[in-house]
Amino acid sequence: MISEPETAISTPGVADSYRAIVNAAGAGDFSEHWQRLQQNLEKMGLRVHTRFREAQRLLRENGAIHNVFDQSNNTRAWQFDPLPLIFSVAEWGHLDQALVQRAQLFNLILRDIYGPRKLIENRLLPPELVFPHSGFLYPCADGNFPEPQQLNLYSATVAKGTDGNFWVVDDHVNQPFGAGYSLETRVIMTRSFPQLFEGLRVHRLAQFFRAVRQRFGQLVRHNQDDPRIVVLTAGPTHPDYFEHAYLASYLGYPLVQGGDLVVRDSCVWLKSVDGLRQVDVIFSRLADDASDPLELLGHGGVPGLLQAVRRGNVAMVNPIGSSVLANPALKAFLPGICRYFLGTDLKMPSIATWWCGQPRECKYVLENLDRLIIKPIQPLAHLPKATPGRMTDIERKRWSELISANPRLFVGQEQVDYVAFPSFEGKKLVTRQSLVSLYVTAYNDSYLVMQGGLSRVASAGDNLLVAGQRAGSIKDTWVLTLEPHQQVNLWLRSATDVALSPHFAPLPSRAAENLFWAGRYAERTEQTARLLRSVLVKLREVREFGDPDDRISLNHLLQALTHVTLTYPGFTGKDAQPKLDDPRSELLSLIRDIDRPGSLRSSLRSLGRSAVAVRDLLPEDAWRMVDQMQSWNPRVGRALIGSGRMYDSVQQLVLQLSAFSGLAYENMARETAWQLLNIGRRLERALNLIDLLNETLVPCYDSATEARIMETVLASCNSLVVFRRRYRSFMQLSPILELLLLDENYPRALACQMRQLKKHISELPHEANIPAVGQDEAIISAAMEQLLATDHKALTRQISDSGTYPLLEALLADQKKRLQQLSDSLTQLYFSPTLALQQFGSPLRELAL
Repeated sequence: MISEPETAISTPGVADSYRAIVNAAGAGDFSEHWQRLQQNLEKMGLRVHTRFREAQRLLRENGAIHNVFDQSNNTRAWQFDPLPLIFSVAEWGHLDQALVQRAQLFNLILRDIYGPRKLIENRLLPPELVFPHSGFLYPCADGNFPEPQQLNLYSATVAKGTDGNFWVVDDHVNQPFGAGYSLETRVIMTRSFPQLFEGLRVHRLAQFFRAVRQRFGQLVRHNQDDPRIVVLTAGPTHPDYFEHAYLASYLGYPLVQGGDLVVRDSCVWLKSVDGLRQVDVIFSRLADDASDPLELLGHGGVPGLLQAVRRGNVAMVNPIGSSVLANPALKAFLPGICRYFLGTDLKMPSIATWWCGQPRECKYVLENLDRLIIKPIQPLAHLPKATPGRMTDIERKRWSELISANPRLFVGQEQVDYVAFPSFEGKKLVTRQSLVSLYVTAYNDSYLVMQGGLSRVASAGDNLLVAGQRAGSIKDTWVLTLEPHQQVNLWLRSATDVALSPHFAPLPSRAAENLFWAGRYAERTEQTARLLRSVLVKLREVREFGDPDDRISLNHLLQALTHVTLTYPGFTGKDAQPKLDDPRSELLSLIRDIDRPGSLRSSLRSLGRSAVAVRDLLPEDAWRMVDQMQSWNPRVGRALIGSGRMYDSVQQLVLQLSAFSGLAYENMARETAWQLLNIGRRLERALNLIDLLNETLVPCYDSATEARIMETVLASCNSLVVFRRRYRSFMQLSPILELLLLDENYPRALACQMRQLKKHISELPHEANIPAVGQDEAIISAAMEQLLATDHKALTRQISDSGTYPLLEALLADQKKRLQQLSDSLTQLYFSPTLALQQFGSPLRELAL
């Protein structure tokens, strides 16, 4: 949990504390902007508490601090600090120039390392730092750089020293991290704390992202009239998947994984539901060595990608191989390299760094292990802790042995005594050291710096230089300006923009599959919840009234619940009687056991995993509803399983699932994504209805039991009110079958699902040269024709020797078989073979398809 501030800034004594903290932080004197921020906080008073909770809720619902794909069910370590870090106009002017210079410098270093290597020739950079480094990729070393600016995105982590100077702590070249989080943090601040901006002219962030889009467009070489730019991610299990999806959605680019792309004829193609579409630019969020398994050592990525890059048929935003610059030892040589390339000194120095590949520097590091931050120059496994001043004798000895054995792999870095800024922590206002990540993009012939950033705040006793980029809290970063506000929006048309015709981005096959399964799991979870709700009602009636007929019908419903959810053995089999006599433990497992396939929480988690994989395609409110449901876990014990508390909890989940369905239905454009989501829903609803009717209405009962079971079936299908209003009679099987099977206009009926499936499938894109095209439409048409030719009254005229209705049973079996064939046909036509079904699905359910 993220703790909230208990005391507002207006509480007596806190305002004075705030002033003292600002002065003590080294943020200059108590300058005008800090005074203004204090005044704004005082105006908010105790509303700060409410707004803090709102900000925390928004961050969690948007997924910025929570990953539903995390197998350990842990949330991200970050917390939220509502007090921004503010840069004055003068401070920012210096930082802006220094960051542009640094981006230019790293661009030149990158071109030289993979080109003429003048730095090595002139002994400005030791070859031992380049060629053995894991980030140097020999397949990329051909020196073919068609663009003068190879480095299109760059990020630096900056600290302000207590002397007022700024220092670069880290440079991020291959995968600049945090721009999406910075944008999300600003959005949360403007929604939750708009009063804090009053009287403060804070630069907006949209101009930076407009420049990013412009730069990406300039990288297109062939298809400039209709370029296709994609964001390549490792997938939802990546810890920064939120940022990947957030940036893809904000910039308007498809989010793809390696399996969505294929190389043919030295071109990269996107596998979409409407065929292959050529890709022009890739904004990769993969590790370099995981980009192309054909030429590199890593797994995943796109086989043949490097060949397509070499041929100039696709552009990478940052070149594959740029992670060679993710080497902290470079900082020791940057001053000389800067003078060599730019003829000037660095405008912002790096923290002091000693590379152990040099004897004198290595000796210094070994003698000062307790005072320095020790880092490897590339990722290494199984290293001991290296917290300055806290090393044990064993750790110190181990580090000394590691460095002495292979000194070129390690650096020592100075601990910077950097500024602490005002922060809310728990119930009080405190000072905490902060680092800020700042972002740069190539722009025209130079570079443009984002006028803002992502600040990270150390927790009490932590050192952010050691703890890593996800430690501590995050806060917004404000850059002040003297200019009046100008409305800047990513999508506002400028004088140089060309009006384009409507463009429908291709839907990747993986995304299509996840949308299909998101629809199926949403419906599966809802139907399971509705059936459980009906069973809980019947259980309560049995306990309160003790009617023998209610007990018989309850047992049949419990067995049907096991069959429908495939949670065997459950209430079936030779050992089922004790569970039927007291079903509470089994019902509790069916509701709460998240690791039991078919349980309510397991299906709910599967919905979350399918939805998060396509969160860039879902309406924002629909995604928030999915995220809210992931925390659903009724705290009700076995003794209260038949109580109103459990019923209310399940009922609340039904309402949330219905809200998700409505939000998705009403807010998605009627494109392929919407069609596949609804195809999944309709298919699953039809299959669930068939299973339910097969387990409850195919067997024959005595009249009293039959009436109770029919009533429960109608209730679980949300059809009890409709049946009573339409037929105005006692429970009869024939009219129930007419309503639930054959009514094309009733949204819960099987015939309606078939009609909607036929409509949606006919609107899907079809490639004429694929042999299986039309097979899906033929399957659903045959199923529809069989239903339309069915006489509902005839379905119950015959009774078999085993006590069932054979005609009804045969109809349901035929319909289920056709739906299974339809699912297979859709998979063959539109979905790439992936692990998604194995990861997301109930194994028993998938065997049943």
